Amino acid sequence: MSLGNMKFRGLYTAVLTPFCDSGGRIDYDAYQRLIERQIEAGVAGVVPCGTTGESPTLSHEEHRKLISFTVRYTEGKCSVIAGTGSNSTKEAVDLTEAACKDGADAVMLVSPYYNKPTQEGLYKHFQEVANSSSVPVMIYNIKGRTGVNISVETMERLSNHERIQAVKEASGDPVQMIRIKKVCGNRISMLCGDDNITPAFMGLGGDGVVSVASNIYPKRMVQMMSHYLEGDFTKGNTVFYEMVGFMNALFWETNPIPVKTAGVLAGICSDDLRLPLTSMNADLKNQLEEIMKYLGEDI
Repeated sequence: MSLGNMKFRGLYTAVLTPFCDSGGRIDYDAYQRLIERQIEAGVAGVVPCGTTGESPTLSHEEHRKLISFTVRYTEGKCSVIAGTGSNSTKEAVDLTEAACKDGADAVMLVSPYYNKPTQEGLYKHFQEVANSSSVPVMIYNIKGRTGVNISVETMERLSNHERIQAVKEASGDPVQMIRIKKVCGNRISMLCGDDNITPAFMGLGGDGVVSVASNIYPKRMVQMMSHYLEGDFTKGNTVFYEMVGFMNALFWETNPIPVKTAGVLAGICSDDLRLPLTSMNADLKNQLEEIMKYLGEDI
């Protein structure tokens, strides 16, 4: 399912990467079941090899195999937006070209982390990677992870590139979101990067969310987003307020530690993580379990 020039719109799941053998191998059986649940729930797409998927610890071979597997298994039933970002422009180009070759519908590029480029460096980085892509590009802005914010002015410049068609905005700054929407208009779609501010984001003209919570509750999250897209914020907020405690719990510790713990409690995956990430604090795990007992099955 090629996105072409279509808008990125709706609920996209930032899928976790199940491991086995104490994190030594990707558990493809568990991953297949996870993707199947997303498709059955009617998500617009899945986003493998992002932060939630522990992409920094995946080898290039694992990265490519996971994206290729996702494309083959979804078989056009939902879009696949492959995380191909890196703090090395060349590495991001290589990962992007591989994802395009393996059939991804779009790629997601996180802003370079650790080396903290200038705004001009960010612009040139994204331009070069987008030039190497044969599919639409989503820019991922998350200052809390990368140490650098993509300014509104830089996003405006990037929005003129024909392949840069969306931004996953996780700055948490509503003023920035408003300014991006105002200066970029409909040239790019704006997706929320934080489940727990989705109603405000959609009220500001957002087009959807890249969700962590939907790994565990895809049906409820799709239902919530459908209400928002239909303009029914009353119904959407009913689902949101039911879910917001769980959404907040997913960030009690560094993502994806809590969502993997939730995956264990829901019978989706093991709690195997790759160092430097470690298992969730036992007290917090008990609190998370109580929240999930209250929510019950995904309906």
